[in-house]
Amino acid sequence: MQLKRVVVTGLGALTPIGNSKDEYWNGLINGVSGAAPIQQFDASLFKTQFACEVKNFVVADFIDRKESRKMDQFTQYAMVSSDEAIADSGLMDANPNPDRIGVIWGSGIGGLKTFQDEAQNFFSGDGTPRFNPFFIPKMIADIAAGQISIKHGLRGPNYVTVSACASATNALIDSFNLIRLGKADAIVSGGSEAGVNEMGMGGFNALRALSTRNDSPETASRPFDVDRDGFVLGEGAGALILEEYEHAKKRGAKIYAEIIGGGMSGDAYHMTAPHPDGLGAKNTMLAALEDAEIETSEVDYINVHGTSTPLGDVAEVKAIQSVFGNEAYNLNISSTKSMTGHLLGAAGAIEAIACVMSVCEDVVPPTINHFTDDPELDPKLNFTFNKAQEKTVNIALSNTFGFGGHNTSVIVKKFKP
Repeated sequence: MQLKRVVVTGLGALTPIGNSKDEYWNGLINGVSGAAPIQQFDASLFKTQFACEVKNFVVADFIDRKESRKMDQFTQYAMVSSDEAIADSGLMDANPNPDRIGVIWGSGIGGLKTFQDEAQNFFSGDGTPRFNPFFIPKMIADIAAGQISIKHGLRGPNYVTVSACASATNALIDSFNLIRLGKADAIVSGGSEAGVNEMGMGGFNALRALSTRNDSPETASRPFDVDRDGFVLGEGAGALILEEYEHAKKRGAKIYAEIIGGGMSGDAYHMTAPHPDGLGAKNTMLAALEDAEIETSEVDYINVHGTSTPLGDVAEVKAIQSVFGNEAYNLNISSTKSMTGHLLGAAGAIEAIACVMSVCEDVVPPTINHFTDDPELDPKLNFTFNKAQEKTVNIALSNTFGFGGHNTSVIVKKFKP
């Protein structure tokens, strides 16, 4: 069968450096750090006392108070970003067939704060079970897709992918595949996460995964720098409207870019550490390139997973050099997590948006906070350190990897009819 083309027709973002798609992109190209001391709880006893939090967000400005109380923060973030993307796309104004429009979302953890609050209430009591009737539906990760579909009456494929930090990219790849196979006309995709709370920070601190640079939060996320000491936890959401090209063309939709390939692999190595040679990362990029039917020389920009961890950054660069060979020296590489922190299950969504905007605007966002070269990394590679670079970006690849050895890559291309 002839596979259908899949394009991006709407974008929405709620991030630590901007509460809309335009604010987010402006923050990226200007090298803004979203890291600051934690405001949502008293972190004074925690090893890490800072994070990349969403700022100046008042849920009542977007969602009715009664309805918002039935949602965990990660679902609230999902609703706001997806509303922006749907409005941006103009999809619902064209009276589409709702049975052919789906919602495939990603979240690594789901309603962590809801679980924390309910557990705290129960265990501080006398053992009498008094639970919020919305406890379970607020907590379960799939509810984000359910709530989006309910609000907009979308009756196509509907679920949430859970693959830790790879979740949102898995959601995008599933959406891409279902549309090109003719199973849907359009899908609201993306991811959301809200892990900046006591359990989230405490859990990742116990893993020794987080930076502890409390004296300088804004410079703590420093991918590829020799002094990197862990990732900075972020929160928020990103949404993309993926649509079958002929469907978008028929309604005169604005088209940002085309999705041309996706790859997935497993490390089969360790619960939290990447394969030291980046084997899984290598395999997922090769799978994405094969799926897109392009050569390595055609890729202009890689938005790397680049979490600012000692092991992960080196393994990913090894994988890139293994896949791209000498072509790697012609690429721009950057980690936007240097600005946003790590949004866990939402990372792939906001980083796919960064790639889409990069091919639209011909600008590569930077890797900020670079101070000292790492001797383990090839200095001839262009990591786009500290300042955005103007460059013709026809094709961009986004890498997202997760605990458990989940690896995903998605490729976007400048749209041409």
